[in-house]
Amino acid sequence: MKAIYVTNPGILEIKEVEEPGILNPDDVKIKVKAAGICGSDLHIYHGTSPVATYPRIIGHEIAGEVVEIGEKVEQFKVNDRVVIDPIINCGECKYCNKGRPNLCVNLKVRGVHEDGGYREYTAAPEKSIFKIPDTISYEEAVMIEPFTVAAQVNSRGKVEKGDYVFIMGSGPAGLCALQVAKTKGAVCIVSDIIDERLEIAKELRADYTINPKNTNVTEALNNFTKFLGVDVVIDAVGNKESFEQAIQVVGKGGRIVVLGFTDKPSSIPQLLITKDELDISGSRLHCNKFPEVIDWFEKGKINGKNFISHIFPFEGIHEAIHFIETEPMKVTKVVLTF
Repeated sequence: MKAIYVTNPGILEIKEVEEPGILNPDDVKIKVKAAGICGSDLHIYHGTSPVATYPRIIGHEIAGEVVEIGEKVEQFKVNDRVVIDPIINCGECKYCNKGRPNLCVNLKVRGVHEDGGYREYTAAPEKSIFKIPDTISYEEAVMIEPFTVAAQVNSRGKVEKGDYVFIMGSGPAGLCALQVAKTKGAVCIVSDIIDERLEIAKELRADYTINPKNTNVTEALNNFTKFLGVDVVIDAVGNKESFEQAIQVVGKGGRIVVLGFTDKPSSIPQLLITKDELDISGSRLHCNKFPEVIDWFEKGKINGKNFISHIFPFEGIHEAIHFIETEPMKVTKVVLTF
């Protein structure tokens, strides 16, 4: 079978590799139908991922069809339509036992630490597989995994109806977080320095948008909230300045969720955190969010099709990456078909 391999940073090839088989009695073999290209896949390709190992079959946003099952598999049968959770956790450590598998001390991610789904067939244990309804196309199902991340972000921010939520950054992660926040009844404000991105945010029901290049963010938020500050800030930009600004614009008792990240320290006075009793949370991957997100897709609360801007056959991976990197204003989510 063919697979998309990053053999070393900057070297990506389509190679003939051995087809995976059923190695364990709870394994499920899947014919890959569609896969999304995530920013983390590009980081691995360029050698800028701090955690990836090489050589690696990349890809972690995967949808496909069951073609074979192990003898102990109970929940799936051949021809079932499924998506795959990329998180691999041990199920035994302190954090797994606390229901936080995304913090597992032995955590691995398919497509990062182990081979992922950019191949014609893949396999995973039953516990990592989730059925999708016939009403969701394989291409749209690719968006389920990114929305599990958005669901986690909103959960960490305790977003609820009536909250003013300020989302910094309208890339794919910020836009997914926006749509989840809207399903919860929040009033959403999105900032970005790219007007084309803000137009997409408006199409996805952002209530207000701000371009910091031509609008004072603090003044705009004060106008929106009558100087009370926003209830939740989701920092999907992840630089030192965005985190500093999040502290400044959140209201009393507010919640800040850090989704983006940098290793450069921010200058944050403790006084603001203490006197306003702020909650600051990180958000990593997701905690058991696949069933909830699939239900949103099935009920039409989330429309993943709105996020798919381009579709390429997997053999066109180089063309797809070139397009993403040279025409970023035109891209929300690029999907590969197999």
